[in-house]
Amino acid sequence: MRERLDRLVNSVTSGLALLGSVAVIAMLVHITAYVILRNLASAPVPATVEIVSHYYMVAIAFLPVAWAERRGDMISVEIFSRFLVGRAGRINQIFVALVTFAAYLALTYTTWLVAMREFSARSYVISLSVAIPVWPSYFILPVAFALAALVALYRGIAPPVQGTAK
Repeated sequence: MRERLDRLVNSVTSGLALLGSVAVIAMLVHITAYVILRNLASAPVPATVEIVSHYYMVAIAFLPVAWAERRGDMISVEIFSRFLVGRAGRINQIFVALVTFAAYLALTYTTWLVAMREFSARSYVISLSVAIPVWPSYFILPVAFALAALVALYRGIAPPVQGTAK
């Protein structure tokens, strides 16, 4: 059961990290096309700045959060934890996981409220007379934070087996 759950967590978080990587490549292609068309054909791709800032950058920054949480790559301060071994160390791990889970839940809740507000308003930006809907990008944050919260909780309940790499 534990191995199947580990595989599921690894698959989902790696998939999100892969989507973030795809967003990097898509942004590269989009901006390159914009520059080439602007300089050679005097016809830039409309709304490039808006699409980059509302979609690509948000996906790049937030989709891999659960992946980084799974790997233990988030910023942490371990002043006293190295002195806590055995039962005290395990209690500390659970406490940190619960605090992290609560922080991600708070972020999930607040970003969900913002996403729903933007969805109900059907938010968009206008660039060169083209209306670009931006409300879908607001849902990236609550999804990313919710998955990071679940990963943090999972890390607290089932810490990595000793001797395994990140």
